[in-house]
Amino acid sequence: MQSYTIGQAARLLGVSSDTVRRWADAGRVATHRDDGGRRLIDGRDLAAFSVEVAQSAAGDEDVPYTSARNAFAGIVTAVKLGDVAAQVELQAGPHRLVSLLTREAVEELGLEVGMRATARVKSTSVHIDRT
Repeated sequence: MQSYTIGQAARLLGVSSDTVRRWADAGRVATHRDDGGRRLIDGRDLAAFSVEVAQSAAGDEDVPYTSARNAFAGIVTAVKLGDVAAQVELQAGPHRLVSLLTREAVEELGLEVGMRATARVKSTSVHIDRT
């Protein structure tokens, strides 16, 4: 069973290490100590907790009705406008997402660097690499 340090768990959850420590101290996620005294979270416990965190966060905002289940809330970091097409980059936690869309769509949405946005992904082909 793979275990994760507080820092690794924080990066995977998209929060600070202090937040994960507070959650652990409050008993929201179980930890144990390794031989060096570091606090670790078992992989299965972290997986279950990440689902819980995502579900509770989903209730914080008005979520539109959509069939796209993979939503990445973040901040727009770049907007490149062409005559017809546009490229928008979004940083969602550790994830950089790039979307190609029409210039008209970017203008209608009023997308600008620094604003909050959500990238929604629906795909029939998703690749998963073991890390």
